[in-house]
Amino acid sequence: MSCGEPHETDCSEVLDHLYEFLDHEMPDSDSNKIRTHFDECSPCLEKYGLEQAVKKLVKRCCGQDDVPADLRDKVISRLDMIRAGQAVPQHDIVPTEAADTP
Repeated sequence: MSCGEPHETDCSEVLDHLYEFLDHEMPDSDSNKIRTHFDECSPCLEKYGLEQAVKKLVKRCCGQDDVPADLRDKVISRLDMIRAGQAVPQHDIVPTEAADTP
């Protein structure tokens, strides 16, 4: 998407990083560039508003389930292992067929 107008930050770059912006996962300097772009570009601002509304709807409808603490700890532990380049224990790997059955 592009509005056809020249901007300091291109529309495609803004839209490529829209979810990072929505989730507050980018440096302030980058967030400020995107806010400035929204002030100048109504198509991108409209896309932002739509994605923000969808995100709020999903959170309201699906965000009420509490994750058991032991499951959360286990997932975080496995992620830490993967980030550190360690192998995940074989007993924690679920075959695809088993994951698909109820």
